[in-house]
Amino acid sequence: MFEKILIANRGEVALRVIRACRELGIRTVAVYSEADRDSLHVRFSDEDICIGAPPARDSYLNIPRILAAAEITGADAIHPGYGFLAENAEFAEICERSGLVFIGPTADQIRKMGNKAEARRTMDAAGVPIVPGSNGPVDDEDEAVEEARRIGFPVIIKASSGGGGKGMRLGEDEEGLRRAFVMARNEAKAAFDDPTVYVEKYISRPRHVEIQVMGDKHGNIVHYGERDCSVQRRHQKLVEESPSPALDAELRGEMGDAAVLAGASIDYSNAGTVEFLLDEDRSFFFMEMNTRIQVEHPVTEAVTAVDLVKEQIRVAAGEELTLREPPALRGHAIECRINAEDPEHGFRPSPGTITAFHAPGGPGVRIDTHVYAGYHVPPYYDSLIAKLVVRANDRPEALSRAYHALEEFIVEGIHTTIPFLQTVLSHPDFEAGNVDTHFIEHL
Repeated sequence: MFEKILIANRGEVALRVIRACRELGIRTVAVYSEADRDSLHVRFSDEDICIGAPPARDSYLNIPRILAAAEITGADAIHPGYGFLAENAEFAEICERSGLVFIGPTADQIRKMGNKAEARRTMDAAGVPIVPGSNGPVDDEDEAVEEARRIGFPVIIKASSGGGGKGMRLGEDEEGLRRAFVMARNEAKAAFDDPTVYVEKYISRPRHVEIQVMGDKHGNIVHYGERDCSVQRRHQKLVEESPSPALDAELRGEMGDAAVLAGASIDYSNAGTVEFLLDEDRSFFFMEMNTRIQVEHPVTEAVTAVDLVKEQIRVAAGEELTLREPPALRGHAIECRINAEDPEHGFRPSPGTITAFHAPGGPGVRIDTHVYAGYHVPPYYDSLIAKLVVRANDRPEALSRAYHALEEFIVEGIHTTIPFLQTVLSHPDFEAGNVDTHFIEHL
């Protein structure tokens, strides 16, 4: 087992990894930018080291500075968390060359799944159902139109190196597709420095259902059930739950088997999430694989009693998976992402000083956060400041518990999404489990 792990991230996920390391008897190193000097992950780590100015490119995305911090502190492994360098194949490769264990999949596995067009081809060859679309990148507007005629309008143009909704444009007819193609390529180039795009059939009312998987270096891979992430705004998840209201045992088994097949096709190791679109007719299609731990991993932990971060660390240290079969799902869990945003003004970011902070409690309530009264939310990073996770015996009880926990959640001095989340949880369609990825658009 490792003696010391450097956490190449910030905020609540860094604190989450610190807690897992403490339970495993592993010392931790926090890195931080000048803007994060007073963050809780810095306070609770065994060692800490400043790696640069507030902009991420000068700190959390600066590979030489992170590696230098690991060398100075004598760390033998690096946990990347999520975001920043978590799915950067070059970073994983450099860690390995530097004698550091990257707590995640291999650089080759990250590359294979990081290119969405390549991932589609890999999954298709493995027998995992994929959305009808082009067999690879499309080079120009005419080729895009030809593919759309083959699979039928509407279609969606997607960036091969994409994520987070960037480089995605809808084409409902030929004229609209030509415009969408140009815009998607430009967005992809700006966001990922890669203008490559491909074409997929557009599914009008899908649910977004993802399967958590974990593989080890001994050839074992298992899934831990699903998370329903259909409540999204601009492809950014707001509320996640497990189990999905749309799945029964048979469909859960089919999707879980497909996710394991996806991971096994690339000999996947460590934590990953296979994301599917679930159509109204119960057919499902591979969308992408995220080669890291997810923001919403506590939902799965709540219903399986598996500590996914500790399992990540064990697997990276060469141990076999603790479980070899999918665990039974116990009860129902819901996660709400609390962001420093103003929903009444287009969800614009709301950085500033938190003047009062009170986290809810009680049975089945978990709060993951790095903030407190007096903490200054910096303007440089993602706006997530806390995650509320509840577990209950069934979905109605979980909904009630989540709603009332939001009522108890006090954050003053900045705007947050708490009132908006209460609106979501109390909406009749959400209460009935009748949502798709366009649910927020119609609120």
